[in-house]
Amino acid sequence: MRQTFDYTLKALSKSWLLWAVVLNVFSIQAFAQMTVSGTVSDDLDGTGLPGATVTIKGSTVGTATDMDGKYSIQVPNSSSVLVFSFIGKQNQEITVGNQSVINVTLADDNQTLEEIVVIGYGTQKKQDMTGAITSINERDFVQGNVSTPDQLITGKLAGVQITSAGGAPGSGATIRIRGGSSLNASNDPLIVIDGVPIDNTDLSGSANPLSFINPNDIESMNVLKDASAAAIYGSRAANGVIIITTKKGRKGAAMQVNFNSRFSSASNINQVDVLKPTQFATAVTDYGTAAQQALLGSASTNWQDVIYRTALTQDNNLSVTGSLAGMPFRASVGFLNQNGTLKTSNLKRTSGSIGLSPSLLDDHLRVDANLKFANNRSQFADEGAIGTAVSFDPTQPVYASSDQFGGYFNWINQSGGIEALGPSNPLAMLELRDNLGILNRYIGNVSLNYSFHGLPELKAVVNAGFDASNTDGNDVTSPLVSANSFNNGGSTAYYTQNRNNKTFQAYLNYAKEFGASKVDLMGGYEYQGFIRENDNGTIYGNPDVPERNTYFKTEYRLASQFGRVNYVLSDKYLATVTLRRDGTSRFAPDNRYGLFPSAAFAWKMNEEFGLNDLLSDLKLRLGWGVTGQQDIGSGDFPYLAAYTPGQGLRYEFGGQFYDVLRPNPYDAQIKWEETTSSNIGLDFGIRAARLSGSVDFYLKQTKDLINEIDAPAGTNFSNKVVTNIGSLENKGIEFTLNYTPISTSEFNWDVNFNATYNQNKITALTRNEDPSYIGVLTGDISGGTGSYGQIHSTGFSRSAFYLYQQVYNENGLPIEGVFVDRNNDGVISELDRYRYQNPDPNYFLGFSSNMQYRDLSLGFIMRANIGNYVFNNVQSGGSSYANMTGAGNFIFNLNSNVLNSNFSSTTRREQILLSDYFVENASFLRMDNINLGYDLTNALKASKYQARLGFIVQNVFTVTNYTGLDPEVQGGIDRNIYPRPRTYSLNLNVNF
Repeated sequence: MRQTFDYTLKALSKSWLLWAVVLNVFSIQAFAQMTVSGTVSDDLDGTGLPGATVTIKGSTVGTATDMDGKYSIQVPNSSSVLVFSFIGKQNQEITVGNQSVINVTLADDNQTLEEIVVIGYGTQKKQDMTGAITSINERDFVQGNVSTPDQLITGKLAGVQITSAGGAPGSGATIRIRGGSSLNASNDPLIVIDGVPIDNTDLSGSANPLSFINPNDIESMNVLKDASAAAIYGSRAANGVIIITTKKGRKGAAMQVNFNSRFSSASNINQVDVLKPTQFATAVTDYGTAAQQALLGSASTNWQDVIYRTALTQDNNLSVTGSLAGMPFRASVGFLNQNGTLKTSNLKRTSGSIGLSPSLLDDHLRVDANLKFANNRSQFADEGAIGTAVSFDPTQPVYASSDQFGGYFNWINQSGGIEALGPSNPLAMLELRDNLGILNRYIGNVSLNYSFHGLPELKAVVNAGFDASNTDGNDVTSPLVSANSFNNGGSTAYYTQNRNNKTFQAYLNYAKEFGASKVDLMGGYEYQGFIRENDNGTIYGNPDVPERNTYFKTEYRLASQFGRVNYVLSDKYLATVTLRRDGTSRFAPDNRYGLFPSAAFAWKMNEEFGLNDLLSDLKLRLGWGVTGQQDIGSGDFPYLAAYTPGQGLRYEFGGQFYDVLRPNPYDAQIKWEETTSSNIGLDFGIRAARLSGSVDFYLKQTKDLINEIDAPAGTNFSNKVVTNIGSLENKGIEFTLNYTPISTSEFNWDVNFNATYNQNKITALTRNEDPSYIGVLTGDISGGTGSYGQIHSTGFSRSAFYLYQQVYNENGLPIEGVFVDRNNDGVISELDRYRYQNPDPNYFLGFSSNMQYRDLSLGFIMRANIGNYVFNNVQSGGSSYANMTGAGNFIFNLNSNVLNSNFSSTTRREQILLSDYFVENASFLRMDNINLGYDLTNALKASKYQARLGFIVQNVFTVTNYTGLDPEVQGGIDRNIYPRPRTYSLNLNVNF
């Protein structure tokens, strides 16, 4: 406690001292302001534009024109830049200089439609896009205690569902774009950073493979959702593509320094509801044996209070952007020190980036060179302490009266040692274990874009990049944590990992207008290589316990040819056709290559029917395409007969013991999993109403599922084998609406709403129709032996719950051990289990609002999931009085639900554990973020500085009927997740 208090004081003093210094700098930078006035006119007829906005660039200071288009504004100095804007008109930026009167005319412009969007192997105007692509930039990112890129867009985009794994520092997240397309292969989208496709599989020493990217370095994120947009990435795009573009210098831009500092405090909102000490003592007295009653202590301990804390975070970032000797550049450095609410958990990240963008050969050759580096030091807490704290006897003290086992209370057997099967002291599990993973990751690329002399329509682009990482970790466990650890003399588990991924792209692009036609042709080649090397092992303090070690090194490659044709006729009719041929070394030569085509068409109906005065956009989109999948979790070469060292298994030969190898199951004919997507979309925009949006209908059908199935005895080297069998479909609707209810010189209000309906269904799991085949069991349920509570079955959603149907009495209470005999055979058996609901929401919604009044802003983000169900495994494991007894000299606490269920039977335990009584509707509405900001520039009268102060609250409240800790659970089975805390952040952003 003393250490935590000291850390708090130090963190506070450092942060406030830093902020005080920065604010003091502002206070001495005071210069006289000057007044600029003028008229803003319409370029078409010269009339004044009433309500046009005039702002000082880089600040929230602004005004609006009167009924005659006239304005007057005070600016800090002559170097200030005024931004003139009006709905449906093109923005203008003018440097004040020595001018006191500035008159401007604004031309028509579909402002958002002219936005340049990064797509696969190039860029495109938003108005010319034919596919389902969503773009979000820095202005619209989620604010607050954001440590990983996925947190920037949570709840902001239709069709994109992001579920964090919990509240651990830098924790990972599940990203699903229009639902998952596979059962056993990866369902994660492809991530492309500055043109480099990265390996986003799990990294040793890191909770999140994206945690190496500093969110402050990201300029925009573009999501390719349908196959017509994503098929250009072929075999890695079945689950969509997220293209991340980082910030870069701009040619001719003045030198600018940005400093951003954030201080956060996080604490858990609630706890798992368990029996209080007096309730537990009563339960043991009523249901326990005399021996168990004798185990009761006299303490009153809330073990969840013991293992959690208030967690402080500091995040400081400094960047320099500008043009040096005519060469645009950007350099940044950042340091994050994030504590978790679970004691001992921590993430320290030191990151840096540099980008150079010179132009050579009379601007015919553009070069982009980028390098990013991150050093992550992850202190992993033993999250097993979370479940142990929930079930540990609340009548026992945290510390024992002796120092025999480190001073912590432990269950002691009759021999005076730690009880072999008893739970460990939750605090000891945290403080007597040191699991530190150090990850260094580098990603870089050099892109050359050459416009041919004498033929500017033709460009050659070469992009070479790499993604490399190395991990060194040690997990040291004291011998005092448990009986097993004591017998082993403690242990040190070491893990090292090296990854070296390379990519090379080369393509030609030809774009030219021929009268009313515009043609854009692109064709190229790409190579990607992936090398992984792992060395893991465990060393024990007891010399009689042999060391364990596993080492492997593997490599696979992808080689591709791709092409795309964009055609625009009369700026009304647009067509896109792509084709990609991928080859992977993961499959046998006969199945190595796959073709992935796509086609899309768009019709600008506002142009066709002359509705531009009324509508800023009315575009119908049709798209179709095929994408592939080859990311298999069962190894890089599932078609080869491979062998794995048998851990702990040795064979005696000639008086010596030798390690053995065991054969792996394999399928020599395994091939690509293919997903065919169709999309119909409509983009719209109403000028006068300041309203825009889109609606999309989609269908995704996956065939030749990479699926793990039962293998008939004697046909393979395991009872399970991964092969191509089955099909799956996702279908749904996406809706996005952007609206500006109020836009005046002093007050502006923007709102965004997005909604997604998605339904997934398995359409086949066998090669031939077999009504007797129940499916593939999945979803491990804690508390039983080999208990699986979910199933993949034909005709149902994937991972549907597969349970016994509970019978209730007249008061609505469950009758213990009584279930519906669904097949009417008079016996309750496996044949009576049924498919009941599933963990995926039918609908997920996002709503955000941002209001700005002069220098003050207020915004919020809300999310909702509707129709998602969760199996409350925390409750099921502690809802029977029979669960408080252990197989030894110890007892367990129970979930408070036992007071309602009154379960106590020791029979039918496996069936009771798999009762649908424990499945709950986990629909929720969550206020994710409330942010309040104030622009300090005017208040401080700092001519050379722009500053903004922000206060953010995250995870504000959740409305739900779910009785567990949190209704948002990956996979649908709640097994004591790391709680998501409520976080308060104070943020200072300075530009000079």
